[in-house]
Amino acid sequence: LSFKLSYYNEYKSYLSTSMVRYAKEAENPAKSCKARGFHLRTHFKTSREVAQAIKGMHLRKATKYLKDVVAKKQIVPMRRFMGGVGRHAQAKAFNTSGSLGAWPKKSATIFLDLLKNAESNAEVKGLEVDSLVIEYIQVNRAPQMRRRTYRAHGRINPFMCSPCHVEMILTETESIVSKEDDDAPKKKSKKKEARQRARLGPLE
Repeated sequence: LSFKLSYYNEYKSYLSTSMVRYAKEAENPAKSCKARGFHLRTHFKTSREVAQAIKGMHLRKATKYLKDVVAKKQIVPMRRFMGGVGRHAQAKAFNTSGSLGAWPKKSATIFLDLLKNAESNAEVKGLEVDSLVIEYIQVNRAPQMRRRTYRAHGRINPFMCSPCHVEMILTETESIVSKEDDDAPKKKSKKKEARQRARLGPLE
């Protein structure tokens, strides 16, 4: 038993020191910051959906969105892993089939911690935190962790969990102000305005 524990500890230390490469490198490393987590004890499928929901968002907006998900004020649309997911009215704000969504509290909390880590890394590099955008985010399956559950007639079944690895790159973007023609105002449809209001969320 002691040999197995020492081997497992060596394996964990090897993972923490060897897995330092990202799947993608930033185009401008001087204007980018990174954050990652290994063997996170949250389900891979819900984490993947949370990652797709915040991809391309500004850092402040993503943080507010995830806090709203924890408080069940906003929802995470389920687009790929949708087995057994219920329909909810909040999911109508997103372009999902069947208005399928959920509030994965554990995954949202872990992503909040990763965004906080990325924000600290950006401050160390001297980047403008309010201009950071989640340019790249990836969720991978981690090795399943084994437990056991006891069944009738003296049987034992496996009780597995599905952790994940997460890595993200945030890039500083310049604010671009577009010029509009005052003489020819653009027409906006009511559906488009309602969609924009739903995307922005409730005003505080």
